[in-house]
Amino acid sequence: MEDHKNVYRLQGLSCTNCAAKFEKNIRDIQTVDDVDLNFGASKITVHGDASIEQLEQAGAFDGIKVYPERQRQTEKNEPFWKNRENVMTMVSLFFIVIGYVLSFQLGEDNIITIGTFATAILVGGFELFKVGLKNLTKFQFDMKTLMTIAIIGAAVIGEWGEGAVVVFLFALSEALEGYSMDKARQSIRSLMDIAPNRATIRRGDQVMEIDVEDVRIDDVMLIKPGEKIAMDGDVIKGQSSINQSAITGESIPAHKSVGDEVFAGTLNEEGVLEVRVTKHVEDTTISQIIHLVEEAQAERAPSQQFVDKFAKYYTPAIMTIAFLVAVIPPLFMGGLWSEWVYQGLAVLVVGCPCALVISTPVAIVTAIGNAARRGVLIKGGIHLEETGRLKVVAFDKTGTLTEGVPEVTDVAPILGIEQDKLLGVAAAIEEYSQHPLASAIIRKAEQDNMESYKAEDFQSITGKGAKASINQTTYYIGSPSLFQEIGSISSKIQQQVKDLQTQGKTVMLIGNEQEINGLIAVADQVRKDSPSILQKLHKLGIKKTVMLTGDNAGTGKAIGQQLGISEVKAELLPQDKLDAIKSLREQHGNVAMVGDGVNDAPALATATVGVAMGGAGTDTALETADIALMADDLDKLPYTISLSRKALNVIKQNVTLALGLKIIALLLVIPGWLTLWLAIFADMGATLIVILNSLRLMKTKYSD
Repeated sequence: MEDHKNVYRLQGLSCTNCAAKFEKNIRDIQTVDDVDLNFGASKITVHGDASIEQLEQAGAFDGIKVYPERQRQTEKNEPFWKNRENVMTMVSLFFIVIGYVLSFQLGEDNIITIGTFATAILVGGFELFKVGLKNLTKFQFDMKTLMTIAIIGAAVIGEWGEGAVVVFLFALSEALEGYSMDKARQSIRSLMDIAPNRATIRRGDQVMEIDVEDVRIDDVMLIKPGEKIAMDGDVIKGQSSINQSAITGESIPAHKSVGDEVFAGTLNEEGVLEVRVTKHVEDTTISQIIHLVEEAQAERAPSQQFVDKFAKYYTPAIMTIAFLVAVIPPLFMGGLWSEWVYQGLAVLVVGCPCALVISTPVAIVTAIGNAARRGVLIKGGIHLEETGRLKVVAFDKTGTLTEGVPEVTDVAPILGIEQDKLLGVAAAIEEYSQHPLASAIIRKAEQDNMESYKAEDFQSITGKGAKASINQTTYYIGSPSLFQEIGSISSKIQQQVKDLQTQGKTVMLIGNEQEINGLIAVADQVRKDSPSILQKLHKLGIKKTVMLTGDNAGTGKAIGQQLGISEVKAELLPQDKLDAIKSLREQHGNVAMVGDGVNDAPALATATVGVAMGGAGTDTALETADIALMADDLDKLPYTISLSRKALNVIKQNVTLALGLKIIALLLVIPGWLTLWLAIFADMGATLIVILNSLRLMKTKYSD
């Protein structure tokens, strides 16, 4: 039977505990088979049947709203101060202030003072008690249950004022947690708003504006200057500059003409374009990015798995400690019941695992969202953490460190021919050749406006070169080994060839059966910014950079020196690249492989972190790699490593802070200094510090 599933977006999902409870409530619906809740992306996948009303009923305890995934949410987010619960929190604070004023004038035990504090507790804690008492009857001990026990206990032993302060601080902490989680999710929301939801389409003679969901493949989309492109497609008419920063993170607009691919969410700056739609709305590059970012946020990073496991045992342990603190001193050491029950309640409050539980997800959600906005797709918290621990980065050479397009670097006549004729003759023969170096010679001849020659009787000489007849003379073009077979090569020419080869160039000789007329050298050009990017990586603490190439050792060594790379492994077949990555992992541990994601797929998959370049428009790159740099340049690699390192540090700081503050607060029990308001302050303080610390990752920018 086919799995029937629906995906919904959620609003008002504020805390991890609420998320777990919401998920459990949906599982309890009889027609539901399974549930996957993605807290980071605020999204839920329901396997089975459940109406939106049923889902909202399951989340009614936290006011969770449910929307179908494809529906554009028109509702505006309520301002922080207009939210009903936040208003009640402020009203509660008003009663607390009045209560303390009255306690100075009438005394703490006066019925009016107690009544004022009790009102503050009921107003600020109504929603809390509703859930806490319900949980208590079912013996579900979550954060709200702990707080409910603590506040009821405070009222029983006459600490009305402190009970009211605890309610206020807890409500404030919950509100701030919800607000900050929303802030962290903002990066995804901004991605979702990039592409327009309507497109102008021409079908036959009719021009109409329709919803993107109704656009079909092969429809012709009309785009005016200043308009955002609504769907992925190929340009069939017109040319323009397209600002692709939303997808690739590149700030310089790309020139697009007939045959070029354009992406949904990019901005047409100048000309009028007609674009043939090539993908449905759910398959566009921006949709894939959003989907991958959301999936990434759902995947638990190692540190998050540790925290979740720890929190599972931590809450029962805290309840046991609180019970023992309240009971042992009065029973066995002659302590006062009211004093030690109060201390026990304070331990309960300080023990709330709020800050600890949120310490990792908020950092990961923020970092992955930040990277996506800058054209870097990180496909999970685990990859974010592993990138932060990298020691070695291996690069495929062609198209990664180099342009991937060979260019003519030297044209040197030797005997009986001028430079222009030498290039013209070479281009005439190469016009019939399929060799990748042939296109470099033809491009050079066109750029220099060479006189064109007509070649006849073309014949390819497999693996060595080609020959053809031009003006009744048979000319050969090919490798030095071809000319060794035809005749001999003088030591002077051999030295010339050797010198060029040591510079990393491929040398082709041109001549007839009697003599060598000249030589042409071709090389794949190093990308201008590759050396500076490698320097940045070394500055970031990457111990070793390795270049993997199929080129001969001489070419590899020459390019390696030009780049300032630590090690070059040359003459590698795809299988050899795979073995090279395996041995690097054995020697150094964490290794990244950077390639274009198509022919490097096995090596990318074997590396600790596979980084694909030019992810935009390349499904293979998006699928194979752990990280995709959407633009076809390495510029974002140092930024990604730097962001991952910062995220790792933030997670460590968060866990240390969350646990450290609690341990300090718990130690205050020994001299009896731990008060209820101090306990909630420690808990709330830890939560706030953790959240604000994580939100710093939003500001991480690419630095030169």
